[in-house]
Amino acid sequence: MHKAEDEAAQGSEKPGAARLVALICTAQVLAQVGAYAWPALLPEFIPRWQLDYSEAGWITASFYLSYMLSVPILVTLTDRIDPRRIYMFGVGCTVIGHLLFALYADGYWSATLARTIAGIGWAGTYMTGLKLLADRVEGKLLSRAVTWHAASMGIASALSFVFAGLIADIWDWHAAFFVAAAGAAGAWLIAALFAPRQSPSAVSEGPSWALFDFRPVFANRSAMAYSVGYCIHTWEMGAMRGWAVAFLAYVALQDYGPDSSEAPLLSPPMMATAMALFGVWASIGGNELSIRLGRRRLVRLAMAGSMVFALAIGFLGSFNYPLAAGLLVLYGMVIWLDSSSLTAGAAGSATPGRRGATLAVHSMLGYGGGFVGPIMVGWILDLAGGPSHLAWGLAFGHMALAMLGARIAFTWLRPKGLEGDNPASR
Repeated sequence: MHKAEDEAAQGSEKPGAARLVALICTAQVLAQVGAYAWPALLPEFIPRWQLDYSEAGWITASFYLSYMLSVPILVTLTDRIDPRRIYMFGVGCTVIGHLLFALYADGYWSATLARTIAGIGWAGTYMTGLKLLADRVEGKLLSRAVTWHAASMGIASALSFVFAGLIADIWDWHAAFFVAAAGAAGAWLIAALFAPRQSPSAVSEGPSWALFDFRPVFANRSAMAYSVGYCIHTWEMGAMRGWAVAFLAYVALQDYGPDSSEAPLLSPPMMATAMALFGVWASIGGNELSIRLGRRRLVRLAMAGSMVFALAIGFLGSFNYPLAAGLLVLYGMVIWLDSSSLTAGAAGSATPGRRGATLAVHSMLGYGGGFVGPIMVGWILDLAGGPSHLAWGLAFGHMALAMLGARIAFTWLRPKGLEGDNPASR
């Protein structure tokens, strides 16, 4: 039995590892099922609110910006405060963000405010949920717990595209955000009633001034290698999640015309959902491959694949809807391939007393990239005079250049493999 499982079994108040993983993953699905309602409905909001593409990109990016700014505080505090309390605060912000959007959003500024609060909610739930697991497991179990935690978030995020579209079709866009708020409220109840409290002895101790001293984290070359890779990975993922539906809607309009009777069988929101769902399974499979074949080798392979598919979907996919839809799903699988491997690499490279701080820096860098990606796509589209075959090619092509920089940095920082990985690859 793993050490983490032995620790989890001590004391009647602590559930087993399997129960803990099931609780956190279920709560994460409920909390994030409305996470991408905004990008799913983006083609409707642009004409409704008369937004330009840069403004649409900023609304999308505001979610990542607030995440990036709040995650160093919220996740680092889990080294000193019960992560359950931080998690409940985050889910509460998610509920408030969705309710504000449903009740008050009517243009650029109100939508940005609501998405900003939702981003704070994401910062208080994603890595804090992972911290609840990381404090109790290690080795292969840690790597797999990270994978299933990421899978639950990925499944919820994927479903949020089609979920928002269906609810909006049945009622209206306000209802999509109301139902998303109800799901997050369910996650808050699960955490309040069933998530285990962290015992005081398990919380990191030390002088208060040292809690937010991130210098040892930045000095950890192995953890930083995975975090830099995660930065560009999330740059790419944020851009795809934010603009996939709008991109496919453009291609469908070119292929089928404005007549809805000739619309493609598989709509843009459905294909965005497929992209994210297949990506989740690619992330799970990628983590298992990283254990067997080598974490560093898997990450380098995924980075190379991302560069190829970014160029292919941008310069070829915009000419044909079935081709664009197929490339979108394949590209999503390549993007997600190293998602869990990068986060597990950072968590496994951290010193135990600074795991929260390490995950905070990892997440801050990651969602700093997630903030920049959607803005860059919108900015390039506006600079190119609006959507066109060339504009979309340049918008996706910039992600290939960013990934090339990540590939160089990853090699230079020389990351380590993890305990439980194939010994020949460490």
